[in-house]
Amino acid sequence: MEFREVTGELEIETCAEVIRKSFRTVADEFGLTEENAPTNPAFLTVEKLRQAIAKPVRFFGLFDGTRQVGCVALERSHDEAGVFFLERLSVVPEERRNGYGAALMDHACREAKKAGAEKIKIGIIDENRVLKRWYLDYGFTETGTKTFAHLPFTVCFMEKNIAS
Repeated sequence: MEFREVTGELEIETCAEVIRKSFRTVADEFGLTEENAPTNPAFLTVEKLRQAIAKPVRFFGLFDGTRQVGCVALERSHDEAGVFFLERLSVVPEERRNGYGAALMDHACREAKKAGAEKIKIGIIDENRVLKRWYLDYGFTETGTKTFAHLPFTVCFMEKNIAS
């Protein structure tokens, strides 16, 4: 298992494919389409990924040998010191339940901590009970929910302290 920061063009294309494939199962389960949830990662384009990296959002690929099996991204908060947002945590469906999700979380926490983070925040689909339980089991706490008029689901906001 190896982590690599996504920077080169081929890595960006592969990472976008991994993210789309990983989030497609969630999009299918919750009836998400490009029309009703255009920013959902199941519909991520290579160009949108390039734009995120230029923001800068740091993307890390998880590789099992030469094959990328997952991805995670971190973005520093512009409004809150010591806070990073976890984004695009994804494991391709055929590799789920092999510990890759936890490995990606561990890596993201280490990278965020090295960059000065005290807390990681995330927003997920509140109705996705399996994913919500996974984050709670990992040590996140729910801080609230919000319904947005442009989204067909409720967003659950969660955070984890990583300072100690």
